Amino acid sequence: MAGLYEDGFVERLRQGVVSLADQWDLSPATEVTLLTLSENATFIARDPEREAPLILRVHRPAYHTKTEIESELAWINALRDGGAVETPEPLLARNGTHIASFEDGDETRHVVAFTYMSGREPEASEGLAQGFEILGAISARLHQQVRDWTPPEGFTRKTWNFETSFGPAPLWGDWRAALGMTPAQKEVLDRLCDVLEARLAAYGAGPDRFGLVHADLRLANLLQDGDRLGVIDFDDCGFSWFIYDFAAAVSFLETEPYIPALQEAWVRGYRSVAELSDEHVAMIPTFILFRRLLLTAWIASHSETETAAAAGLAAYTDGTVALAEAYLAEQGA
Repeated sequence: MAGLYEDGFVERLRQGVVSLADQWDLSPATEVTLLTLSENATFIARDPEREAPLILRVHRPAYHTKTEIESELAWINALRDGGAVETPEPLLARNGTHIASFEDGDETRHVVAFTYMSGREPEASEGLAQGFEILGAISARLHQQVRDWTPPEGFTRKTWNFETSFGPAPLWGDWRAALGMTPAQKEVLDRLCDVLEARLAAYGAGPDRFGLVHADLRLANLLQDGDRLGVIDFDDCGFSWFIYDFAAAVSFLETEPYIPALQEAWVRGYRSVAELSDEHVAMIPTFILFRRLLLTAWIASHSETETAAAAGLAAYTDGTVALAEAYLAEQGA
């Protein structure tokens, strides 16, 4: 990830996307510009011969395999076919698959294309409660679809559980590498890890609580247009606890005083579509801390990204410790 924000790096990726434009029947007059840059680079392609632009996502190397990417898109198509969620359509390339590729030095970059969806990221405030009620209903439909759906043969996505998040080979790195962490803070988070592991083991991973989830339903991946709330970016989708989707939805907002109002709205929306027992609701604080610690690890291993910089790096770790102390006190730990 070194040099992630250098102009030359972005231009190389842009040129790679331009070289693949004909895979989605884009004309030579198409203008390709950067839309967002995190671990993946997302470009918008405006073709004067098309009514709407296309969105082209360049995957980071050595994270998802082609099978994992195709599995993500297979789930998106199933969700769209069943009307479970409004989300952009993955587009087939001329090569007959959803994935085209270009070479960037020694690395192969996979590219996928989506239709354009209008809307804006919801604003972070207490006024989010109405949107979170809608999001709760969307989450319930996503989870119901998963319970009823038989994935295609070979379907492969990562699993987000305690072992893959905080074990010997964590998917997003080790939270212990967080910038500026003191020994006292590490001791608090070590205790948090122990409690999380015990609580999650006791909760279990039965089919009523664990399955395929979006895993990143934060504000940046929602597009609001009037009363419609669209969902984008299934890049982190994988197997985890269903309640984890709420914890992901409040990513980077966990210390805000309006989180209880968002939780109440989300649960209300969820229950308008599907059953959600008090046992599952009672686990929400645990999953908020699970996600917060996971993001602390991500920031430590991705400190060069805009998202990590916006979170405040060391300040984010301080917030994690404060949340952990409050949680451990509530848990009697």
